[in-house]
Amino acid sequence: MDLSKRQQRIIEIVKADGPITGEQIADQLTLTRATLRPDLAILTMAGFLDARPRVGYFYTGKTGSELLTEKIKRYKVYEFQQVPVAVSEKVSVYDAISTMFLEDVGTLFVVDENSCLVGVLSRKDLLRASMGRQDLSSIPVPIIMTRMPNITVCHKNDLLIDVAHQLISRQIDGVPVVKDTENGLEVIGRITKTTMTKLLVELTIEDTI
Repeated sequence: MDLSKRQQRIIEIVKADGPITGEQIADQLTLTRATLRPDLAILTMAGFLDARPRVGYFYTGKTGSELLTEKIKRYKVYEFQQVPVAVSEKVSVYDAISTMFLEDVGTLFVVDENSCLVGVLSRKDLLRASMGRQDLSSIPVPIIMTRMPNITVCHKNDLLIDVAHQLISRQIDGVPVVKDTENGLEVIGRITKTTMTKLLVELTIEDTI
């Protein structure tokens, strides 16, 4: 994040004299404690400073990039998961292609009558199926979909950075978020490469505010 000149000066003071109270910082800047309160709150929440009761503020020693890295590593899947786009295992390849086009997604999750995961369809799967001369409306999706146990899944409390590694290492566009039920893995969300791109943009915007 971009710090104001006063915030940068506060960090310099705390580096040199910490632990130091808010009143002592205010005295050095010839300002009131109330005037400094928002700046101290921002620096503390951002992780540049830490505060201890009856002790004062001290510098954490962490750079902006280190703080950003720590922040990203704490994100959980449930904070960013999107609504899943699923199709029944009974639909045809033609219907799956139509759904992918209408929903503007790169991955479809194939589910059974209990909304439990049985397969995944990617753009490549559907493109490969459409390259022949066969009647797509007569081909059921189970013929071309990827099946368990070859499907990468995640749970809502998984770390988002771990899912990002899976997207890259397995060269896939999306991962279903599932929960365990007595009938199987129920699909409750999705994490995609678009999810990660949106997060990156949000962090960049937030960093410049």
